[in-house]
Amino acid sequence: MNKPVLVVMAAGMGSRYGGMKQIDPVGPNGQVIMDYSLYDARRAGFETVIFVIKHEIEDAFKAAIGDRVAKAMKVKYAFQQLEELPAGFAVPEGRVKPWGTCHAVLAAKPLIDGPFAVINADDYYGPEAFQVMYDYLSTHADDDFYRYCMVSYLLKNTVTAHGTVSRGVCKVKDGKLDTIQEALKVQLYPDGHLTDLDTDTDLAPDTVVSMNFWGFMPSIFPALRTYFENFLRGLPDDAVKAECLLPLMVGEELKAGRMTVSVLHSKDLWFGMTYREDRGRVAEDLRRLHESGVYPPSLRD
Repeated sequence: MNKPVLVVMAAGMGSRYGGMKQIDPVGPNGQVIMDYSLYDARRAGFETVIFVIKHEIEDAFKAAIGDRVAKAMKVKYAFQQLEELPAGFAVPEGRVKPWGTCHAVLAAKPLIDGPFAVINADDYYGPEAFQVMYDYLSTHADDDFYRYCMVSYLLKNTVTAHGTVSRGVCKVKDGKLDTIQEALKVQLYPDGHLTDLDTDTDLAPDTVVSMNFWGFMPSIFPALRTYFENFLRGLPDDAVKAECLLPLMVGEELKAGRMTVSVLHSKDLWFGMTYREDRGRVAEDLRRLHESGVYPPSLRD
């Protein structure tokens, strides 16, 4: 079996954040949040990274991250372009937003020939998360079933005081993902309670959620392509904004009984930058991790 590779989804421009947060320095020595994921991935055993970006940010991305990372890992690039669609489909008038995480992973397909992990570029997942992911992908393979995995987090540790967030709300049974539903507007209130504003449903703080840290085999691609094509066929009225999301695809496949997803756990805390106001808190969290010895002063040594 080929060694697991890491796929980093970095094509989104961070509309709610207000800029290209993937290359915004937040660490005490100018590190971007992705530097921590790549450092942790290398420590866990990942040797190859595939960055999914847009051609429009290619030069800036390589200058800020890619060229430097290439000194420590094998770097490949996949391009998630709006117009790269299956035959028979066209971009709706006025659409500029990327098609979502399913489309991002499909963009990397030509570069993948073995197990792979998928992460967001602008989230911090923690060292243990990468280790449990690498260990799983290195020791599991498809048999008569598709055997995938995800790293889980607790909802209370993944929200922000500065606006709503989208989270994949999970139900777990016997260590396997039973169902996953996308809660698109989770609001944290000052008293600590959490509500999905779309459905007016309160959510428990310890609700298990997905933060788009998935482990797949190449067997996922036919299902991904079919799901994306069905998404395009059924584009809703807000066709300029609708996204095709991995949690929803996984949920449909689980419901149909076509895959299993092992739920891996990490004691590390997730954090990320959804809004520009999150930047100060993230910078402080990273500073503490350096001071406690989790990371050396420089991640480039």
